[in-house]
Amino acid sequence: MLLIGDDWAEEHHDVELQDETGRKLATAKLSEGVEGIARLHELVARHGGGDLDPAGVVVGIETDRGSWVQALIASGYQIYAINPRQVARFKERYGTSGAKSDRGDAHALADMVRIDRAQLRPVAGDSDQAQAVKVVARAHQTLIWERTRTYQRLRTALREYFPAALHAYADLTLTSTEAMELLIKAPTPQAAAKLTRTQITAVLARHRRRNRDAKAAAIQAALRQRQLGLSEPVTAAYAAAATAHARLITALNEQIAALEEQVKAHFLAHPDAEIYLSMPGIAEITGARVLAEFGDDPTRYASAKARKNYAGTSPVTRASGKSHTVQSRYIRNNRLADALQNQAFAALRASPGARHYYDKQRAREAGYNPALRQVGNRLVGILHGCLKTRTHYDEATAWSHHAHPHAA
Repeated sequence: MLLIGDDWAEEHHDVELQDETGRKLATAKLSEGVEGIARLHELVARHGGGDLDPAGVVVGIETDRGSWVQALIASGYQIYAINPRQVARFKERYGTSGAKSDRGDAHALADMVRIDRAQLRPVAGDSDQAQAVKVVARAHQTLIWERTRTYQRLRTALREYFPAALHAYADLTLTSTEAMELLIKAPTPQAAAKLTRTQITAVLARHRRRNRDAKAAAIQAALRQRQLGLSEPVTAAYAAAATAHARLITALNEQIAALEEQVKAHFLAHPDAEIYLSMPGIAEITGARVLAEFGDDPTRYASAKARKNYAGTSPVTRASGKSHTVQSRYIRNNRLADALQNQAFAALRASPGARHYYDKQRAREAGYNPALRQVGNRLVGILHGCLKTRTHYDEATAWSHHAHPHAA
């Protein structure tokens, strides 16, 4: 068996090869790409011999993505993606000075897969379809987060020089393309006050808004209200900044809509999509995000508890001496936690069993978020069972042992 520590960077990889006793066999700095992978295979062949089984090569690296990792997986090596925080704690065994080097990190990674391999999680063998869903689902969510950040910057600017716009476009949602079009057309209070009802109605019509006449009248009235103003040069400067943010939000809206179609297409092409869609509170986008973060490797989660622990919905127990507390998990996959929170919230209306379970937690004086998290935790367990048995969600089966006769 060969143990390899791979400290990766954008342009090169520092690697160290060890045998099972921890003896250092070789170190090298490999370039990113085909040549680097070829050199790594040469080192493995040189020090492992011609009869070495590829499964006998164990690699520790601080990422689970990218073409380099996929090339290692395709070679048949065992790959362990290790959290950088775990590596930092492991290195404290060697000293507390805080010294750091790429070669030292490669040595620590090789030691970790040699000594603590049983405590580490191997890279999941997700299918190409699941990886495609993950790429587009994450990109879609990242663009939504970016739009929210841009909106917050725009809102701050409008509050400082044009607060009437916040009230005028509130019914349209300030991130909507039609609100951005009106703001670009009239970015200053003086220009907005001159907008006619016909101009506003035309913008609303292009975006198929209902009750256009009433909304146009309300927007025009709000824009013509008297407000405190700034000097002309300062107002012009703010208007330029607001216009830039508005154009960026418009572009983000367009790309978010385009990516949403890609997310749905890739998700619906996956064989597990029907099982996910049978779950309460899950539609195409939420289902794609949950599938993307869980993956589809059937051997990745040994039990429903393991899946819940990875999801971050199960609690953490801290016991020491007479102290014993149960707390929520804060170190978790935030993308997955966000998707499961949305599912649990939607399931309260879609599933009587989920609603009864939520009310039961609230009756025990659990807060809103803890109760919703427990619903999400239960739904993760149900999803695990459905995926394991390849069956669709069934309301009666899922909540039968939580059912109680309702009061008359």
